[in-house]
Amino acid sequence: MNKLPFFKKTTLFITTLITFSTFAQPKPPKGESWEVVTALTDEFDTFDETKWRKELWDYPVPNKMKAENAGVSNGKLWIKASLSADENTDRWFETSRIYSKTQISFPMYIECSMKTAHISAYNTFWLNNGNAEGRDEIDICENMSNPINNDPDLAYLRQSQYFIVENGEAERSKEVFPEIEDNHIRIADFDNRKLSKNNPAKGKKWNEDFQTFGLYWKDAHTMIYYINGEKSGVDISKTAFTRKLDVIWDLWTHNHDGGMETKERFKSFTEEERTMYIDYVRTYTYAKK
Repeated sequence: MNKLPFFKKTTLFITTLITFSTFAQPKPPKGESWEVVTALTDEFDTFDETKWRKELWDYPVPNKMKAENAGVSNGKLWIKASLSADENTDRWFETSRIYSKTQISFPMYIECSMKTAHISAYNTFWLNNGNAEGRDEIDICENMSNPINNDPDLAYLRQSQYFIVENGEAERSKEVFPEIEDNHIRIADFDNRKLSKNNPAKGKKWNEDFQTFGLYWKDAHTMIYYINGEKSGVDISKTAFTRKLDVIWDLWTHNHDGGMETKERFKSFTEEERTMYIDYVRTYTYAKK
């Protein structure tokens, strides 16, 4: 992991922008500059309990959230999937979830460098506050590099969406072809094979290397998504976002899109293949110049 001081990192980043002009951190409005949000920025040298907590509510079967399935080592935050020792449990897919202890709202820009587990499971980086009856949610990325159904496109797709729910009624990202039953390709979803030629994520499965996923939550309605600094999707809501949101990472399997992982196939994977990694997270908000 890059341990250079922040200003040296910034200098290198600017140099990269000059080399790859299609990559750009979003520009704040005139008269504003970006200011680091320390509570939501981490290089993961240790597990900083002042910033992060393990939130262990469960997704549907077969997932089981456990504290020991997440941690920090070698400068990386990790969440791993493991097989339950209880052969009779329905919740055999043991995994975990990380929440921030600080919430944030727009305007802000957040990015994390992430490499996915190479199994049929969602590797997620998202913002949320609320429940099924009322919540604001922005899914910055849901990635799956090794779907069990061998979907030829899913390994390259960064899935993004939003939900604004009040009294159980949800507004969410529009689908490209809503007339097609069970179509889950949304306006903000993006196939990395369509990235510019200089983008290191172009044509790579999400487990092959670390890629940087970003969100510019510009205002109460506008979300702009990035891959390695390159704009790669926009969501615009009709309803205004009103809640401050938690930053979240988790790993989970489900009978959806790529299909649910099976015990039989799961046993063939190494621990490395069953683990998602986050190298860093960096968060910014506006500051007056």
